Amino acid sequence: MSSPEPKINTYASFRDDVLPRIKRLGYNAVQIMAIQEHSYYASFGYHVTNFFAPSSRFGTPDELKSLIDRAHELGLLVLMDIVHSHASNNVLDGLNQFDGTDSHYFHPGPRGHHWMWDSRLFNYGSWEVLRFLLSNARWWLEEYKFDGFRFDGVTSMMYIHHGLAVGFTGNYNEYFGYATDVDAVVYLMLVNEMIHGLYPEAVTIGEDVSGMPTFCIPIRDGGIGFDYRLHMAIPDKWIEIMKLNDEDWKMGEIVSTLTNRRWLEKCVAYAESHDQALVGDKTIAFWLMDKDMYDFMALDRPSTPRIDRGIALHKMIRLVTMGLGGEGYLNFMGNEFGHPEWIDFPRGVQHLPNGKVIPGNNNSYDKCRRMFDLGDADYLRYRGMQEFDQAMQHLEDKYGFMTSDQYISRMDEGDKMIVFERGDLVFVFNFHWTNSYFDYRVGCLKPGKYKVVLDSDDKLFGGFNRIDHTAEYFSTDGSYDNRPRSFLVYAPSRTVVVYALSVD
Repeated sequence: MSSPEPKINTYASFRDDVLPRIKRLGYNAVQIMAIQEHSYYASFGYHVTNFFAPSSRFGTPDELKSLIDRAHELGLLVLMDIVHSHASNNVLDGLNQFDGTDSHYFHPGPRGHHWMWDSRLFNYGSWEVLRFLLSNARWWLEEYKFDGFRFDGVTSMMYIHHGLAVGFTGNYNEYFGYATDVDAVVYLMLVNEMIHGLYPEAVTIGEDVSGMPTFCIPIRDGGIGFDYRLHMAIPDKWIEIMKLNDEDWKMGEIVSTLTNRRWLEKCVAYAESHDQALVGDKTIAFWLMDKDMYDFMALDRPSTPRIDRGIALHKMIRLVTMGLGGEGYLNFMGNEFGHPEWIDFPRGVQHLPNGKVIPGNNNSYDKCRRMFDLGDADYLRYRGMQEFDQAMQHLEDKYGFMTSDQYISRMDEGDKMIVFERGDLVFVFNFHWTNSYFDYRVGCLKPGKYKVVLDSDDKLFGGFNRIDHTAEYFSTDGSYDNRPRSFLVYAPSRTVVVYALSVD
């Protein structure tokens, strides 16, 4: 769905058209979904039928290899979304009933079926299943030169209840009890040990929503061995918050969700993914601006309060997620410029065995594409949102704040302010819908002169230009918000301004 045209895109087109865009925006890695062959297009590639074949609908194996080679030439890591958590139910073209029984690769009976996903579940206690999955992970690294994996559905693997209808509170009994599939946890340890043993530079990311302890601790220290955990609670929280009125947004709730991770656990944060934008839901931009996006995104037409609010908050949501959410930031393609509407895969009418008829969308690809031309058009407001995303990535490239120490000095529910430091940067978020604050004091650790290095209110980003970028801010000694020093700033409504310690 990476083409602006309503069609299934190809490896070659992604290589030539999308990779340069990713590089230009300032990202240093790309995670590619739906590589393993799957018969059902609308499964996002999660119902795998052939684990050792790249999907033929996008092109040839050699074209996939050329895509990865091109990404490496651009300095991009290529991570594969690998599905070892379940397999397609298909018998004719999948592993299901490969030898005529239901237990060749999978658990027999009900335990071998995922009731929600309608798929088969591996028996990780089987020697041959372990050999099959371990060799599969190694094969993709060796044959196609992927730089690592994002393991899908890890929560489903690690628990017999698959994490469904279960609330994890952090109590250790929830992780280390009869509900834990020990064989699956051991497999995850094995595959991480193998990957890092063969390819020390390889990156492994686990999709876990449960908060399993030691998830990102090395095997030698008793952990499961992942490099990063995907911070899955964040996008769901944003959807929940965007349904509220501005005055009901809780600063403490935003911060606690973004920072809710275990000590020494590296996380990849994201504000939006394909899951949040599927039909029945909508993208963050569409949640914020809705139908106004159809008529008021052109610069030659007057804006509306809803558009102004949406563009401002879209930028703030992305940067606070990147600033506090972890050590990595994931962007679902299109979110960098506020892609409108939702995602809907082409589908026909379904006739269920019980006689119920589910209407289709006439096999339309209209909502199954990425309209990159919107972000590139200098006559549309999308352009400013895309420019801001690029500025965010280049700020990280220059200062490396995502791997720096973090200190949150202020969460003010009355002022709707969030202030935190990462490394030499001070981030000042004002989520208030009308109040702008003059001479607002913010705490800091290091003494000296601070300057503006990123301002969401910049005209380039579709803002109102209320911040003077030539101004200098000098710290004064004296404890403030539990920081040894502070300085005064102007914090306009619905803006984020990032200040850096100046070296000149």
